[in-house]
Amino acid sequence: MRIAIGIATRGRPAILAETLRELDLQTRAPDRILVCHVTPSDVDDLPLRFPGVEFLTAEAGLPRQRNRILDAIPDCDVVLFLDDDFIAAPRWLAALEAVLRAEPGCVVATGTVIADGAKGPGITPEEARALIATDTPPTDLTARHAHFNGYGCNMALRLAPVHAHGLRFDERLPLYAWYEDIDLTRRMLPYGTILRLEGARGVHLGVKQGRVPGLRLGYSQVVNPIYLARKGSFPWSHALPSAGRHCLINLLRSLRPEPEVDRWGRFKGNMLGVWDLLRGRGDPGRILRL
Repeated sequence: MRIAIGIATRGRPAILAETLRELDLQTRAPDRILVCHVTPSDVDDLPLRFPGVEFLTAEAGLPRQRNRILDAIPDCDVVLFLDDDFIAAPRWLAALEAVLRAEPGCVVATGTVIADGAKGPGITPEEARALIATDTPPTDLTARHAHFNGYGCNMALRLAPVHAHGLRFDERLPLYAWYEDIDLTRRMLPYGTILRLEGARGVHLGVKQGRVPGLRLGYSQVVNPIYLARKGSFPWSHALPSAGRHCLINLLRSLRPEPEVDRWGRFKGNMLGVWDLLRGRGDPGRILRL
């Protein structure tokens, strides 16, 4: 089984270096590591510091960059997509391989995030290493459960159905591409199962640098779920509550916002998205003009 690791990055070379450094500790080494960036400054001197890593370029946008990686790995069986700020525990790939061998019908495998800085002020690499060091993973590497979707910061795809059916990330979801992970992994369901792996663990730093501004993110939080529901990859029973939940959370928390979150900007983006949907003009690509 040939396993590639794919990382899309933009404007965070120091954090990317931390992620790449930790991958050297995998007990099951990846067969290829590919990083897709937009400009040379995105990776700085990392090609010299990590000679075993392949560096690719693509136009800006998470789906475009991840699709560039998919196009570059026809020789691999599996790709593990990591965010550039995800610190993987040493047995991530070992657990992935064990489960995929035990479950031939598994086409998407998502890991267990033991701490997610995206839900707070963020986590430093040092804190992430400490959390992993004190974590207690299961002794059985094949421990797994059925799951609704892959979580984009650490999700693996079996490539046979991806290539056979021409599946790609939706490039109509620009920039940070809210819910692009749900879209693709749910579209893989006709060809197999989605599993969450108990033994594949790690920490998502949730670095705020390089994130989409509040107004744009808020617009995507409303418009993208509806776009995916209309497309058929995200059930309406999930899409409508998701959009409504983010509107409510952003409104309530804008009264006493977290220092690291532009809650009022997100809520304004939410309302702009609702207004566009009511007028029949809701389009994920509009964030490029906001």
